[in-house]
Amino acid sequence: MVFYFTSNVVEPSAYIYVGKDKFENEDLIKFGWEEDFHVDKLSSAHIYLRLREGETWDNIPQELLTDLAQLTKANSIEGNKKDNITIIYTPWSNLKKDGSMAVGQVSFKDNKKVKKILVPQRENPIVNRLNKTKLRKKDQAAQLARTGDANWEDDFM
Repeated sequence: MVFYFTSNVVEPSAYIYVGKDKFENEDLIKFGWEEDFHVDKLSSAHIYLRLREGETWDNIPQELLTDLAQLTKANSIEGNKKDNITIIYTPWSNLKKDGSMAVGQVSFKDNKKVKKILVPQRENPIVNRLNKTKLRKKDQAAQLARTGDANWEDDFM
């Protein structure tokens, strides 16, 4: 199951998707897009941002990074309970996966392409705003990940 969120802190709105569990994350890792957000050193959902036209992984607006970081924190059982956690993000092409890694686990090809965001504490107004946009779709991870057209959100929203 994939969860879809919409962030309206930018124009046009940004589309975010999250695997329900580590098994769903495997499909998202395998067929992923350029953006992946994760709690550093703690288990968490992999949060994916569909980059908008003209946007690259290293020029995402700060307001959107805050939304993504809060959503990542909220989707980490352990990280959600802690203050001052670090969220890491990198382009999908920088993810490294080999047969020795656990389901849902990744590392990086180049640590210089990993950025960090410190999240001092959970901000419920942000998480609540994003949760109001949450949609669920079953068995869509691989299909979502393979969809490359600019209107991909029309197929899933």
